[in-house]
Amino acid sequence: MFSKILQNYNAKSAKNDILAGIVTSVALVPEVVGFALIAGLSPVVGLYTAFILGLIAAILGGKPGLISAAAGSIAVVVVSLVKNYGVEYLFWAVVLAGIIQILIGVFRLAKFIRLVPMPVVYGFVNGLAIVIATSQFEFFKGETFWVYPLVALTMAIMYFVPKFTKAIPSGLIAIIFVTLLVVIFHIPVKTVGDLADIKGSFPSFHIPLAPLNLETLKIILPYSVIIALVGLIETLLTMEVLEEMDNERGNGNKEAIAQGLGNTACGFFGATAGCAMIGQTIVNHTSGGRGRLSGVTAALMVILYVVFLSKLISTVPLAVLIGIMFMVSIATFEWASIDKIKRMPKEDTFVLIFTTIVTIFTDLAIAVISGVIISALVFAWKHAKVTYQTKMENGKKIYIFEGPLFFGSARSFLESFDIKNDPNEVVMDFKNVRVIDSSGVEAIDKITKKYLEAGKKLTIRHLSNECKKLLEIAGPYCTYEEDDPDYKVAVDPEKIGK
Repeated sequence: MFSKILQNYNAKSAKNDILAGIVTSVALVPEVVGFALIAGLSPVVGLYTAFILGLIAAILGGKPGLISAAAGSIAVVVVSLVKNYGVEYLFWAVVLAGIIQILIGVFRLAKFIRLVPMPVVYGFVNGLAIVIATSQFEFFKGETFWVYPLVALTMAIMYFVPKFTKAIPSGLIAIIFVTLLVVIFHIPVKTVGDLADIKGSFPSFHIPLAPLNLETLKIILPYSVIIALVGLIETLLTMEVLEEMDNERGNGNKEAIAQGLGNTACGFFGATAGCAMIGQTIVNHTSGGRGRLSGVTAALMVILYVVFLSKLISTVPLAVLIGIMFMVSIATFEWASIDKIKRMPKEDTFVLIFTTIVTIFTDLAIAVISGVIISALVFAWKHAKVTYQTKMENGKKIYIFEGPLFFGSARSFLESFDIKNDPNEVVMDFKNVRVIDSSGVEAIDKITKKYLEAGKKLTIRHLSNECKKLLEIAGPYCTYEEDDPDYKVAVDPEKIGK
């Protein structure tokens, strides 16, 4: 297993991944601890997730460099389950969510993330960037004046050091330098140890104590479905962002299976659910992490902090982690989208801004699903009309249509005909038409019946074989002429060559 991870590594790339993983692990601690506290769980539970899910996803996932751990989007989902039923029900819900994710990967359903339009992706990224930045504000509460110059110093190190050297991640330099500064000069600022006690032991196998019966299933199923979908949406969109950064495509279905296996394991080892985290993934990438070793290192370091190095990690000032996350927020925000807004169609601009706002004030799943629905409705509205022209040919009236025939355009299609004044023979030329759904079939069926009742003959010309299959219901009323065009069918790129 580890030999597979280490293949194609040389000393430089291994060093880069290990150092990037160390930086990422430190950045993970306050985030997952905070999310665990939001969900009403022990901080160690969140750290266990960072270790178990992070390790499994790093080894088996579909995209090297993704960092997975307990996430805020899932913490918000499970908080009511923990409050009303307890952690043992949560563990079963996590197991079931993992199984659902595995099935999504096995049945190759992760490809549907491609249906998310680019304005929605931009909105998701920009919204999360703002959330990352604003979530740091709570760490300023109760702090002394010194936190501000230390945050500024961290951001300066993160900005300027890469201009001189990339041998050591700037984040690691900032963590070491600012921590030493605070310790040597006894600067009064909060540290990771002030946030929570993270000392613990290795996670152990644990079958949830909640009864596994139909009643439990009714309780956990809604939570499990939401956990699975929210987790995969955030993971696959984070993968898309990382693909844009390194120009290397990942495997969404493989990642779904890895996430599912990781979450299932979390449920049986006393951990909560998680998913890929865009902030920590970008920390890893900007620190030089490109391979699986970076994710493995981050996961292993987290459990080392819990078991052996809790005192060491507790001395790290929160100010340095705030500064790192501010820089991550800046790097995450899709600044080019601001310029693109000027050239985007106004409906795409609306979707981008809407998705950003919903991501900030609600959660990722609602934002993405709402954005996709609005984009789909806009698309349907823009294409909800088929154009046509007519001509006479040997005493026949030819209707030449163009555009997709589906639920959105069926009405305008029906309104195109002049049954009363048309001659006894009418031809519908469908060379530039694609019948999309049953509403299109129903529209053709209705118009053929009307011509039949009027005692007139209606012929459909240039209908593709695929459309003929859809029109079986209209078969008794329609005849087909030859010279039908062949249409190419979209296939899953992952199946090509197999």
